Amino acid sequence: MTSLPHNPADTTVVVGISGGVDSAVAALLLLQQGYRVQGLHMTNWDADDDYCEAAEDYQAARTVCADLGIPLHHVNFAAEYREKVFADFLAEYGRGRTPNPDVACNRYIKFGDCLSYARRLGADLVATGHYARINLQGDTPRLLKGVDAGKDQSYFLHAVKPEVLPEVLYPLGSLLKEQVRQIANEQGLPNYARKDSTGICFIGERPFKEFLQQFVKGEPGDIETPEGVVVGRHDGLMYYTLGQRQGLGIGGRRDFPDEPWYVAAKDEARNVLVACQSREHPLLWSAALTAGGLHWFAGAPPGARFTCTVKTRYRQADVPCEVTVAGATARAVFDEPVWAVTPGQYAVFYDGAVCLGGGVIESADGIAADKLAGAARRSA
Repeated sequence: MTSLPHNPADTTVVVGISGGVDSAVAALLLLQQGYRVQGLHMTNWDADDDYCEAAEDYQAARTVCADLGIPLHHVNFAAEYREKVFADFLAEYGRGRTPNPDVACNRYIKFGDCLSYARRLGADLVATGHYARINLQGDTPRLLKGVDAGKDQSYFLHAVKPEVLPEVLYPLGSLLKEQVRQIANEQGLPNYARKDSTGICFIGERPFKEFLQQFVKGEPGDIETPEGVVVGRHDGLMYYTLGQRQGLGIGGRRDFPDEPWYVAAKDEARNVLVACQSREHPLLWSAALTAGGLHWFAGAPPGARFTCTVKTRYRQADVPCEVTVAGATARAVFDEPVWAVTPGQYAVFYDGAVCLGGGVIESADGIAADKLAGAARRSA
């Protein structure tokens, strides 16, 4: 954690307590450093069904704070979440794109509305269990990747307003996940083995299509091969994403090899979903992308043209690229082809461990088949 100009004994830190092990250990570490720690649990989704875990999460947060001996506040941001995050989520799917609501949640709710609420509680600083780091040296605060490459969450934090970073602590940024669980176990925290949350918070464990169909109605149509052979039916283009392998319902055809099918493209004009059987098919690979809605931590990009790395989806390895910025858009040309670049997701740019910023992927350029072989072999 970055050294800050605060005396811990005189500094109140409000920690976002989700009920999971990460936020619990974040609070524990701050207590051990002498900070005055309080917990804050957010409810961002109101739903009374078998999939919603909000009540269970709140009870877990209460248990954690009781064990740590710190007060727990509870605030409901469900209305704000629906307005600032969920409405855009639905609109993006309605346009046939695949959004990432966690990015908007971090910008507008966790480090927006929740930060303001924590200030009203008397917080000098706020902290969360994110795996990321903040560097406050110099005039510009910088967001850095977490040390644990497998858990780094800077991708989801790239749109947080830079002016709030001096008020934020990420105590887990220099730790590995296994170390966090070990600390929790050694300190007797009851949730040391609680499973990590996965997927989109308001969907839970339910089938994604089942959830989305409650809000966005799709128009069924054909599934075709790239050559135009009809191999199945889809329920609506918005229910599928590029690179998707499960849930296509095409398997078992005698006229095609018994191999997995992938969503390769969406033909909006004809309402056709294009699927292929090879992960190496050129339709699944891109040579470049264009991103909009740009956000830069330094307030501006490093230049009109610069080289860096880019991540086009969470857990993807960084890809070297050359970026050209023109006003509100950026075009990134990859050194090597990238698989399943998906409009609606985010392109996040890095200089080593430093997160430069990012934007929403608007489109991607395809790649010629003769340039694909080397990249496909390297990705296998």
